[in-house]
Amino acid sequence: MSDTKTLFPTFAVKAQEQTKENLINNFIRYMLSRTQSMFIYDGLPKTIPAKWLEFYLQTNGNVFVTKVNENLYAFTGGMGGTPNEYYLPTIYTVANPALNIFKNYKIDVDGVLIYNDASNMGLIPLMSKYGSLLAENYISMRIASIMARATALISASDDNTKRSAEQYIQKLVDGEISIVGENAFFDGVKVQPTRQAGITGITDLIELEQYLKASFYNEIGLNANYNMKREAINANESQLNNDALTPLIDQMLTERKNGVKKINDMFD
Repeated sequence: MSDTKTLFPTFAVKAQEQTKENLINNFIRYMLSRTQSMFIYDGLPKTIPAKWLEFYLQTNGNVFVTKVNENLYAFTGGMGGTPNEYYLPTIYTVANPALNIFKNYKIDVDGVLIYNDASNMGLIPLMSKYGSLLAENYISMRIASIMARATALISASDDNTKRSAEQYIQKLVDGEISIVGENAFFDGVKVQPTRQAGITGITDLIELEQYLKASFYNEIGLNANYNMKREAINANESQLNNDALTPLIDQMLTERKNGVKKINDMFD
């Protein structure tokens, strides 16, 4: 029989590991995993896996496809050289130790440069923006969730009263009914309710998280409802943002189609 610890490993997550930087990086990685399925390629050579082609396009903003040892490869690198008539780069520099390549290629001569979008930005700036906002919201939600455990703030005027209050709370935790029979306890203990504000804050933060996620998906062209009405919405309301969805994803598709056409024309 297999060891259950091997099948279900224990992940020890420390509080200090939930830093803002780690949260942003994790959000970006999960977003990139979701956007992997936006485009489907047919007929790619084995030397250009669709997964890494899309990953490079979305993260780097561009890839350069050229032939090495009679095989096509997609590389990332730096652009430069003397600008053309539209002030675009003419040289693509590739450094790939695995293939022992350290070379300057002429764009549209030695290979094809494919852009992720017209501005050659990729999705990282957009993901970083929403990742930062989601990280801030997550931290706020975590703090609000922790504070929601305190239904009231209890203060004691002296050590004896403090111990009595702790014993009273512990008996409640243990499921026992306890009795307080000293007037000093009531005189020395003060209680301030805090619960209601915490519940309201968590609800607002949950709505903000849904809004941020929906806004991100809508910006790249994936439909996600961000209507904040708490009642039921009709079909027309759910389709209000459809017209604003297509520009970026359609433009990304156009850039990929143009790049694939150039590859087919250049390398047959």
